[in-house]
Amino acid sequence: MGKSEAKYQNTALKMDKAMLKLLEIKDFLEISVAEICREAGVNRSTFYHHYLNTSELLKETQKEIMKDFANYFNNYSIKFPDFSKNKNDEFLFISPKYLIPYLEYVKEHKKLFKTYLSNLSTFGVDEAYNDLFEYVLKPIFIRMGVTNDLIMNYMSKFYLTGITSIVDEWINRDCQDDMLFIVEIIIACIPQTTQQ
Repeated sequence: MGKSEAKYQNTALKMDKAMLKLLEIKDFLEISVAEICREAGVNRSTFYHHYLNTSELLKETQKEIMKDFANYFNNYSIKFPDFSKNKNDEFLFISPKYLIPYLEYVKEHKKLFKTYLSNLSTFGVDEAYNDLFEYVLKPIFIRMGVTNDLIMNYMSKFYLTGITSIVDEWINRDCQDDMLFIVEIIIACIPQTTQQ
């Protein structure tokens, strides 16, 4: 990476952080380019050199969050299986193997997750859910013998909303409850038929 490219990336990272900090205190639609520039320590021309508008910055910020999250799992040498080919027990994400790194990441980034959970519509969760459903959850359900799209959709929403609510409550309690206790609660909430 060249010096100018590194500088460009560093500036973009500053604006990502500024966006997240501002989202902690106000609604996305209330955030102006001027506020982002002030918070990031950059001028307006720099902002517009990187992004067309605040929505484009938000999308970039979300990508950086997801990349950081995926890299965190790499630290655990966790490789996600091919969902269309593996056996049922190889793609159970409701297990300590996946939940512990997930919860550790949440605990290390409590403020970020609180911001994210408070701004789900802003972060385009519906679009992310559609991709997650199509490319991850649907193949898992098919391998488990569930073939009705409507049933799969309801089941997916139930699992994801339930887990998100548990994590949200854990964050509200400042992640003080033991992580293994939270893992046990999440696993206990999943019907046994989907764990076999």
